[in-house]
Amino acid sequence: MTRAFSVEWRSRLAESADAWTEKPQPQGKSIRMVNFGKIGILNGGGDCPGLNAVTRAVVRAATYRYGGQVMGIFDSFDGLIWPEKMKEFTPHQVRGILHEGGTILGTTSRGNPFNYHEEQDGKVVVHDYSRRVIENFQAANLQALVVVGGDGTLTIARDLFRLGVPVIGVPKTIDNDLSATDTTFGFRTAVNTATDAIDKIHTTAASHGRIMVIEVMGRDAGWIALEAGLAGGADVILIPEISFRLEKVFEKIQERKAAGKKFSLIVVAEGCRVEADDPVWLAHAHEGQFSVPLSAGNKIGALIGRERKEEVRVTVLGHLQRGGSPTPSDRILSTCFGVAAVELAARQEYGRMVCLKGNVITSCTLDEAVGRIKTVPPDSHIIQSARAIGVSFGAD
Repeated sequence: MTRAFSVEWRSRLAESADAWTEKPQPQGKSIRMVNFGKIGILNGGGDCPGLNAVTRAVVRAATYRYGGQVMGIFDSFDGLIWPEKMKEFTPHQVRGILHEGGTILGTTSRGNPFNYHEEQDGKVVVHDYSRRVIENFQAANLQALVVVGGDGTLTIARDLFRLGVPVIGVPKTIDNDLSATDTTFGFRTAVNTATDAIDKIHTTAASHGRIMVIEVMGRDAGWIALEAGLAGGADVILIPEISFRLEKVFEKIQERKAAGKKFSLIVVAEGCRVEADDPVWLAHAHEGQFSVPLSAGNKIGALIGRERKEEVRVTVLGHLQRGGSPTPSDRILSTCFGVAAVELAARQEYGRMVCLKGNVITSCTLDEAVGRIKTVPPDSHIIQSARAIGVSFGAD
């Protein structure tokens, strides 16, 4: 069935590609275009500043440049499992959303159609809804599906493409950890948000002479912690790529004390890793306070307070980093990515993800895009610069 669907659908697309038309542009220009019918767009994974800008760009480019239609698919892949969650989007309906955070399409990180969990009669039942997704995609008469998401969402997109769905990916994650693109939209906004928070915490730390621990997002990659920590004047930055020892963190705090500096700023990525044989960590591992799950920032803060006998305050920024209005650079990148996705649809180049390489918007295959996390190189120039100005990574 899958092979037949793929051949039939591609045949229909090839026929529509012959329908070249001349359409007047808003600027009064006329260019040769292909009428490619309808494309769908959905968001997957966590929300991120810039998602609305991508949606706006896809709708406007598809409408103004190609005379096409766009179907907004709500709540990630749920909108293809339950097609009543689809709605046609026009340029009028995406007015005024360029600067808005979040996503008007809604999103979820739990709706994998290949492994969909539902509660039935008090039990969790797992369904494979991939066939339903394909059938609903075809019934909606869509030419292409634009999927905006991170590694997990784009992996689902890749698997749907292997089943014959003409998919185009757009990279999105505040963690900036997709290896196939130099940067992802949302990252710069998250760094700005975290830096602003560190700046505010800096003043209260100095006023009270306290040790402040600020935890930011970054399970597998420490880009936010590194850049926000450096921009915010952190004294210690702990990231997943460089395992740390608490005694080295204590040494940095003591070094500042000896220099007459009464406070310290410690920026922690949520996925930072302590050395396996760290004596301080091991000494307290089985205590009641640490037997319950604690965030990395809270555990590190508690251990510093206990060992140093000093006032420590912990701030976990959490989803604050996902919210708010995107920065100008993220709005521009989101817009360029959205337009590039429409261009791929017009050229029928499916199974690809738009990406940024240097100063060029290009694309790569979805196979190249997923499964490889982009981490901070421990010998990168930004790490070396931070160390040169006295920042500790807990391993120096």
